[in-house]
Amino acid sequence: MFVVATAGHVDHGKSTLVRALTGMEPDRWAEERRRGMTIDLGFAWTTLPSGGTVAFVDVPGHERFVPNMLAGVGPVPAALIVVAADEGWMPQSAEHLAALDALGVAYGLLAVTRADLADPGQATARARAEIAATSLGALPAVAVSGLTGAGLPELRSALDRLAARVPAPVVDDPVRLWVDRSFTVRGSGTVVTGTLGGGRLRVGDELEVAGGDEPVRVRGLHSLGEARPEVTAVARVAVNLRGTPRDRLGRGDALLTPGRFHSTDLVDVRLTGDPAADLPATLTLHVGSAAVPVRVRPLGPDTVRLRLVRPLPLLVGDRALLRDPGRHHVTGGVRVLDVAPPPLARRGAAAARAQVLAELNGRPDLAGELRRRRLVRAGTLLRMGVPVHTAPVAGDWLADPAHWQRLGEQVTEEVARYAREYPLEPGMPVDALRQRLALPDRVLVEALVRPPLRIHAGRVGTASVDALPEPVARAVQRVRAEYGDRPFRAPEADRLVDLGLGPREIGAAVRAGALLRLADNVVLLPDALDGAVRVLAGLPQPFTLSAARQALDTTRRVAVPLLELLDRRGATRRLPDDARIVVT
Repeated sequence: MFVVATAGHVDHGKSTLVRALTGMEPDRWAEERRRGMTIDLGFAWTTLPSGGTVAFVDVPGHERFVPNMLAGVGPVPAALIVVAADEGWMPQSAEHLAALDALGVAYGLLAVTRADLADPGQATARARAEIAATSLGALPAVAVSGLTGAGLPELRSALDRLAARVPAPVVDDPVRLWVDRSFTVRGSGTVVTGTLGGGRLRVGDELEVAGGDEPVRVRGLHSLGEARPEVTAVARVAVNLRGTPRDRLGRGDALLTPGRFHSTDLVDVRLTGDPAADLPATLTLHVGSAAVPVRVRPLGPDTVRLRLVRPLPLLVGDRALLRDPGRHHVTGGVRVLDVAPPPLARRGAAAARAQVLAELNGRPDLAGELRRRRLVRAGTLLRMGVPVHTAPVAGDWLADPAHWQRLGEQVTEEVARYAREYPLEPGMPVDALRQRLALPDRVLVEALVRPPLRIHAGRVGTASVDALPEPVARAVQRVRAEYGDRPFRAPEADRLVDLGLGPREIGAAVRAGALLRLADNVVLLPDALDGAVRVLAGLPQPFTLSAARQALDTTRRVAVPLLELLDRRGATRRLPDDARIVVT
């Protein structure tokens, strides 16, 4: 299907031309037919000489209904510009053309109507000259009469040629269906309509409403008046939604492929049209079928930041337009550069941001986004409209290669600095390293650690992370020399101090496995447990605390916590009478 929107001044025969081409009535409301003036969007379709189908979105031409016109033009790839031969170029011709130019519409056709009432030559020449200066460029023109039918075969052939020129849509794209109508059908429930510009819809699909939390499901699909199991872009489509109240959806809302769009109320854009410095502080942003008031903050000569009154599902590269409704003036088109821009909190931030935006062209660029954001989740980029074709560095995190290399160097520097500041610690805690590097996720730290560094017990250090600092190693060696032949005797607190073993040194030795802590200030050499089990196994079973103390040649201060530790480890078992046995 080929979808085209009409454009042109009020009463220049847009609806009459659509009727003549399709045999269908595009004006849906009785008021429109009574007044002979299109007020809202109309829809009709017909078969072209090639056998293809063209669907028309017929828009109102009166200046009071420009927002309705923009809701119809926004998602459509081509335009049929209508100018009356007897009136020629008029104010709404100019505003509609400015809107098409702002939206970047590049495919179209000029129809000069009422050719039975006046020579179409002058109107054709003026219209083509006006159009040539816009995104539409040099357009073919056909003179027609909706009343007599003259020129209609030529117009049909021209529409066929136009359809062949329009690029084929990407049917595998995620769906973003801008809603232009919402109504209820008895027995079916809520139905919404729109122009499907990309992707495909199937009965049974689960979608999400932009800005909503709950999913909606497609109950049925209609296109060109027929029920269909599937509709692919580009197409006019009516979507019957299961269990969805009508008041939940209206013009300007959007149905989306779940998880593929980022709804945002803050965007940085490039302008075409009026200079940024001349824009009013408040304008209306028209995108898709939506019209949303925005606050405008100029950044550079042709770049501004827009704050929307409600979030919209926008992508990098989207085309939209800004309009001043008070002056009935299209101030210009916008190209979305960033849908997740950084805050401008510091002095000079706006000027710096303008320099960054000056280098952007509105085309999704993975390398550029990584360079600017340094670290970003793959899903975040996909929801921004940036294709991802590189492997994550950790989890679903992507990194700018140069930044990732610098982080790896910083890991080594920070771990070395921590070792100098805390020489008795067995490495740097992973979370402390994450905070030093300002990383958003622990998995990034784990991915950055490379030999000779390693992660052990939640800390990052060298491969010899269990090695003791030299002063502690000397103190442990003195303990071994002094108590090696009395393995179950523990140095008293004052002796520990004399040996150079304060609380921090003892902690380092215990973590390294050089000492065994039984209780506060009660430490033994690490092989004491196995030796104790061998001694206790030689006693008559069961044995008492007193017998154990004497066999081990130690004090109660040591024997009590030693036996409790053996109980916890299952080497001994305490009996109801407080005697114990060795568990073999």
